Amino acid sequence: MSILKLILKAAAPLPKLEGFSRYLFIGPHPDDIEIGCGATVSKLASLGKEVSFLICMDGRYGFDNAPKDMTPEELIQIRKNEALESAKRLGVDDVHFLELCDGGFYDRMQLREGIAKRVGIFRPDVIFSVDPDVTSECHIDHLNVGQESKIVANFASNSPIMNRLGAESCNVKAIALYMTAKPNRFVGTRNHVEKQLDSIFSVHLSQFPEGCPQANSISLYLKLRAIFFGIRSFKGQAEGFRVLDSTHMHCMPEGGN
Repeated sequence: MSILKLILKAAAPLPKLEGFSRYLFIGPHPDDIEIGCGATVSKLASLGKEVSFLICMDGRYGFDNAPKDMTPEELIQIRKNEALESAKRLGVDDVHFLELCDGGFYDRMQLREGIAKRVGIFRPDVIFSVDPDVTSECHIDHLNVGQESKIVANFASNSPIMNRLGAESCNVKAIALYMTAKPNRFVGTRNHVEKQLDSIFSVHLSQFPEGCPQANSISLYLKLRAIFFGIRSFKGQAEGFRVLDSTHMHCMPEGGN
């Protein structure tokens, strides 16, 4: 371990993710939370934690595998129903939708306000969201949701700013970024990976119909990722996150490492 890492570990140790009570999972689209960290959701719910989902976009343009004669309005409702059923299979009943237009066709301030309002209502200890700082990420909704989640997490305890966003302030203790290339915290997910796969491939059928090649690739990737992170963290199977607590979120550039 480098001297810098030792200094960071001593000055600003990262929190253990399972040690909190309330968790808000923010997803750009229906199915992103499940793919990014569904096994962690299942584990936290099984431990009796308070878990809530916020899905930001309506998914109207997710037509890669959907029937071509389906209208965007029909697909929106189908994906919403899939999201509710998928969350239920992971043990989550509290699911909320911002219903912003898929594909970046919205005002970013709308997104920030929507996230802030939900944070103020649910008052999570930890926010989970997609990592917007991955160099390979090209989807505008993932980039925007991740960035706005980070902004809200940083401002959550600032009453004047949260009030200007139409939200109540609260003490968010950390943000955990999934779909990340630089994990610094791992959650053991033994016995929860199969629930994750079921929540995706048995439910989100508008995106992963039976026989879809994408489904086989993503399923294999998730299984191998769980094993790799499990070996790396000595947990058997695991999911990895880039975690920032309130100390790392501002004026500590090394915290991102």
